[in-house]
Amino acid sequence: MAKTQMNVRVDEATAQAARERALARGVSVNRYIEELVQRDAAEVGRSFVDAAADFMKSYEAVFAEEFDTAPGERGGASGSGTGSLPAA
Repeated sequence: MAKTQMNVRVDEATAQAARERALARGVSVNRYIEELVQRDAAEVGRSFVDAAADFMKSYEAVFAEEFDTAPGERGGASGSGTGSLPAA
């Protein structure tokens, strides 16, 4: 994968902490920062999926009523998926 150079300004204490943590992990400061950003991005994605799952669970009965299905059942009353949402 191609790399892009970024210049970032941080205070000396933050820079020193990054150097020490990278050294302790046996990676370069560049790799350490890259891993932090990737981990943070993954956490945001997980948070979104968790929130979506909580939303669906909270409103399961509403969706079931709207699309004429029992909670946990897919598709319409006949299982044909005739509601407005596509069958998964």
